[in-house]
Amino acid sequence: MTQSQIFGRAIWVQAGTPGPDLQRPARPDSPHFPILRRVFDVTSVKKATLQVLGLGFFTCRINGVPVSEDHFLPLFTDYQPRKDYPIEEKVTGHRIYVPEYDVTPLLREGKNALTIHFGGGWYTADSSFYEATRKFGDAKAIYRLTLETEAGVEELVSSTADQFADSFVKTYDLITHEDQDYRGYDETIHGVDYDDSALPCVSEAAPLPEETRYLRTDAPADRLAETLPVTLLGCDGDTKYYAVEKEITGWPVLKLKAAPGELVTVYFSENVLENGKPDPVYHHSQRFSVISDGKERLVRPEFTWFAYRYFSVTGNAEVEVCEFIHSDIAVTASFRSDNITLNWLFDTFVNTERCNLHTGVASDCPHLERRGYTGDGQLTGHAVMNIFDVENFYRKWMGDISDCQDIYSGHIQYTAPYIRSGGGPGGWGSAIVEVPYVFWRHYGDVEPLKKYYHQMLRYFDYLEAHSQNELVVSDKAGEWCLGDWCPPIQVVLPAPFVNTYFYVKALGRMIEIAKLVGCEWDIPRFQRTMEVKKAAIMAAYFNTWDGNFIGCFQGANAFALDIGLGDERTLPKLVEYYEKLGRYDTGIAGTEVLTRVLFENGHGDLAVKLLTSTDPISFEGMRQAGATTLWENWPHATWDRSRNHPMFGAVTAFLFDYILGIREGVGGKTLEIAPILVDSLDQASGSRVLKSGEVKVAYEKKYGTTRFQITTPVKATFRVGEVEKILEAGEHEFTL
Repeated sequence: MTQSQIFGRAIWVQAGTPGPDLQRPARPDSPHFPILRRVFDVTSVKKATLQVLGLGFFTCRINGVPVSEDHFLPLFTDYQPRKDYPIEEKVTGHRIYVPEYDVTPLLREGKNALTIHFGGGWYTADSSFYEATRKFGDAKAIYRLTLETEAGVEELVSSTADQFADSFVKTYDLITHEDQDYRGYDETIHGVDYDDSALPCVSEAAPLPEETRYLRTDAPADRLAETLPVTLLGCDGDTKYYAVEKEITGWPVLKLKAAPGELVTVYFSENVLENGKPDPVYHHSQRFSVISDGKERLVRPEFTWFAYRYFSVTGNAEVEVCEFIHSDIAVTASFRSDNITLNWLFDTFVNTERCNLHTGVASDCPHLERRGYTGDGQLTGHAVMNIFDVENFYRKWMGDISDCQDIYSGHIQYTAPYIRSGGGPGGWGSAIVEVPYVFWRHYGDVEPLKKYYHQMLRYFDYLEAHSQNELVVSDKAGEWCLGDWCPPIQVVLPAPFVNTYFYVKALGRMIEIAKLVGCEWDIPRFQRTMEVKKAAIMAAYFNTWDGNFIGCFQGANAFALDIGLGDERTLPKLVEYYEKLGRYDTGIAGTEVLTRVLFENGHGDLAVKLLTSTDPISFEGMRQAGATTLWENWPHATWDRSRNHPMFGAVTAFLFDYILGIREGVGGKTLEIAPILVDSLDQASGSRVLKSGEVKVAYEKKYGTTRFQITTPVKATFRVGEVEKILEAGEHEFTL
């Protein structure tokens, strides 16, 4: 849709006097974060519908009452082309999502006041912390209020009749900080009794370019998900140190008690020192500050969130609670076993993903970068879809991946929406194939496969253009060319080996996809290309003298086996290597591939051994260090930065696929329950919500037998070892 189709006669407006091209206010002293105000009269309103946008993020009130509980709207997209952005490509598309609210209950007979507080967000982000983060444009807003009255339909739209005032948000960086100053701020500005006679009027702002498509918001927004108490760890003068029970995203709610002009500052960290102070190594430049006007009031950030478990407060303020903010997405799965590490892994992955679901994007981390990395996202997509209700969330993110493709080369950017970042040509860009494919497997929706099919083919053109001797050997000039990432030591797997693996894997998906979208004529080409690429991998990386690929280091044999390479020695060599090592030595991709290949090839005991390893370099190592979110790097790795990255948690999917054995057909229409019983586990239970309903599986080993309790929403095939039986929909209990 276009601007006029949604907003009618409304225009984009901004604070200050515009420059000659309407692009930015000419007054240097005009507020960056203004509050727009409009007073209007209504009578006999039967229904009132508000469509509203503020860029970057915005909040909107009518008569002082928020129009919704949403935070950080609009959803993050590639809103429009950017001038002077450090990018060589022209991306495919630009979208913006428009929230719509029924505001009938908020209106009253007579005078009403509508206010929009707009300012910080991805649209206006110009981060000093990450040079590559550059804004799309300056703060502006547009709205349309449709009033159905007894006399007919009336409209109130944004125009130069609106007024504006400066807000209490003074300085801001989406990635690092927000600073507020309440001196001179009058909160009654949101009500009808506020004296606005001295307020200046807004000016017209430039509309979004014609390339931008306007869409109605159908993906979940961020909301308050949980309120947590705080624990006082200690104090030093007027600084107090606090902890929350787990790492969260959001903020502490402060009750200001400071005198006029006094400063209150909050610093955040993921770790704590022995003296109770937040660890500055894991501070990540996160800061929130407030200058008091002398009034006792509750304060919190408006336009950013922080990722933390520990924080300090300097100044005269009390901490009320901490609010956990993330996308309004339900957890629809459960898991428990008699192994503490597996239970921790499930709980911690859930918490990590909740921290990383913001503004319609599944991010790599909720503090340092906050970007939708296509590598991280495709690795964890299956696990996330196993555990959360994310159908609309991923439908939106697939559109972001589509938008970020370079129309000239076919390159898929490393992040979607696109913010210049690092990655590689296989394990990142193949998200254009992998995410729609996994989405189809989970939800049974073939439309994304049809919609993005030709973009998948264009990405293959890019991979071919960056290949030598049939191996994917390079990426964009001057950019990274990663294969795998974040093993305990430096990556030893050659990037062409890993990237060509992802190319072959994507081609295998395309054979299925071509049948689904009616393009069967492409299948022979996919098959020929697969064989050529596989032969190139064998020629370059297979050790004919021992059956290994690259010494079996960092899961090399697993990558090969996953696409049908190697010989009769390759799997035994893989098993021998990891039985002896007893832990992971893999990066973010290799950890998922290795664990899955072991489960799929009859070595579930070894897969669980790696998942539950007590070696310091392990998930258990994170748990014993007190982690409540997964780390970017293994404990004791050569590099340590973030303590909140989800990608190693991709293996959480296998708690359901293999340990519980819940393996649904496309869209959950068929179901197989085939638990892999391993010697190290005597009990496991859990559930998942499929499209067809909830499935529950529990088993317990005792006295040489195994007792099963299963609830299935559809007829299911049960299979353990040589035992196979059909289970009708309903509850079942039996012993083997």
